[in-house]
Amino acid sequence: MRRKASLVLLACAVFCAALAPLLRWYAFPRLARIPANQYQDMVLEARDATLLDYGTMRAKKVSKVTIVQTLKGDVEAAEKIERTAGRPVVVWDGLSYVQGPDGKMVSKVPERYIFDAHSQDPVHATGETVDGDPVKREGIEFKWPFLTQKRDYEYFDAQTRTTSPIHYEGTRAFRGLTVYLFEQTVPWTRVAMPKTMPVRGITPESVARTGTTRWYSTVRRFWVEPVTGAPVYGEEIHQEELRGGTLLGGRARVTAFAGHVKMREDYIDHTVALVRHNRTLVLALTSYVPWGSLVLGALLLALSLWLEARARRPRGPAPTRSEEPEPVSA
Repeated sequence: MRRKASLVLLACAVFCAALAPLLRWYAFPRLARIPANQYQDMVLEARDATLLDYGTMRAKKVSKVTIVQTLKGDVEAAEKIERTAGRPVVVWDGLSYVQGPDGKMVSKVPERYIFDAHSQDPVHATGETVDGDPVKREGIEFKWPFLTQKRDYEYFDAQTRTTSPIHYEGTRAFRGLTVYLFEQTVPWTRVAMPKTMPVRGITPESVARTGTTRWYSTVRRFWVEPVTGAPVYGEEIHQEELRGGTLLGGRARVTAFAGHVKMREDYIDHTVALVRHNRTLVLALTSYVPWGSLVLGALLLALSLWLEARARRPRGPAPTRSEEPEPVSA
């Protein structure tokens, strides 16, 4: 009986030992994915910013500039691309909508971002655009990979349509989470005018005819939770200028927008709560269950060996029965 129990325990120990790497290296890449139908929005604000008044073509101080960023998954487009890409794909339709303190639009720039659902590597397919212009992204955008490492990454900048390193700047504590700080500096670069302008009749083509060009520079920082790869906070020191041409009335340059852009407080709280929940799910696949299976397998193996040793232990000689004396008759 003990030998049968030890064999059952041994089989369970082997199963638990095999389950650990199976969960980590097989199940994790297939289960930890960005949902194709995900929708999220984010509100950022720049207080005491500088903004161009297109009526007078002069920069002025304003109390606040608001940037609303939305990302919406296109499930139908993702399924279509998956058939040729041979891997799970997410298609995000993004929109960066900038409005002044009066609520009027300053600019809006749409994007279509196509990437691998697990690794976040870009997937090149028809429709990959920024403000209607075809692009070929290299590096990440919006989100870091699951299990982010302490190293530099290549990050795509939608304004310049180029990729450059975003540097790991150390580990920080943020709202009870351990996060990695990343920072990228984009030097002054000539960029395209937004195709949707705040003043009717002004288009990128009409601005180009005046000889005026748009320039941009920023320092962006992200606080990234490393298990999920999700930024829990972000900010930019953002600057834009118009330079040269007849549109500026002889001036060499004028500030179009300058401000310290930060996530709004209520969106920080919501993001941190969501990341905490997702972090537990990812850790269950990469740490909690695999390590628990290994420990349980080791305990079952030890118990199996103990029962096997008990079954093999030699038993002492069986006690001999004393012979009963024959009855004696009188």
